[in-house]
Amino acid sequence: MIKLAEWFVERSAEILGENLVGVYLHGSAAMGCYNPAKSDLDLIVVTGESPDDDCKRAYMDMVMEIHALLSGKDAGHSGIEMSIVRRDACNPFVYPTPFELHFSAMHQEWYRRDPEDYIRKMNGTDKDLAAHFTVIRHRGRCLAGRQIGEVFGEVPAEDYLDSISDDIGNAREEIARNTMYHTLNLARTLAYRTEGKILSKTEGGEWGLGHLPEKYHPLLRAALDDYTGEGDVQYDRETAQEYAGYMLGRITGDR
Repeated sequence: MIKLAEWFVERSAEILGENLVGVYLHGSAAMGCYNPAKSDLDLIVVTGESPDDDCKRAYMDMVMEIHALLSGKDAGHSGIEMSIVRRDACNPFVYPTPFELHFSAMHQEWYRRDPEDYIRKMNGTDKDLAAHFTVIRHRGRCLAGRQIGEVFGEVPAEDYLDSISDDIGNAREEIARNTMYHTLNLARTLAYRTEGKILSKTEGGEWGLGHLPEKYHPLLRAALDDYTGEGDVQYDRETAQEYAGYMLGRITGDR
């Protein structure tokens, strides 16, 4: 992972040239719980100006190449997730945050099928960037370019909370399909809502074991084991559904 991250930085500098402000690591790799089988390599690339379409095409070809090496398969859940944003959206912080280009595993078939359409349409605003920028400011790493404090302004607490709340808004419907993700994500969201803690998924699960009702502890332990790849995990789906409702009530203040 480290060598591929270094290669990503080198290639970013080659393609973007003087327009590159910096490359910044967030997510599990920055917070010490990266698992190649489960985790993405989460990166924010900051530029001074919007890259043109030819530059975006060259950049996406590079991202696809490194993503394939990280994921080890054509349609994995691990690999690269990255966004290119302009510096003037970072400080002062703009919310919802505009982005110039984005990639994650779920978008690779679109790019393969019609790269020109992808380049033309993959831009806009993304609420998730408030959460990513917050993690960068508190726990991220600068891989290249200007230091974090020079580039990223403060993200208001209400924007960060709205960002992470938006991400768990469909947890009740989705927890049966992606139990590990929503179990741990709900816990870390409540940790921020109640204590202002900015946690990784692993830390969120551990926080939940110390702060949530004991009847949910088997679910939390299973999610933690699933995330770290320890053993064959079986979930109690009924408990997971109940947990999602309970947590959403706590997070929104209904309980």
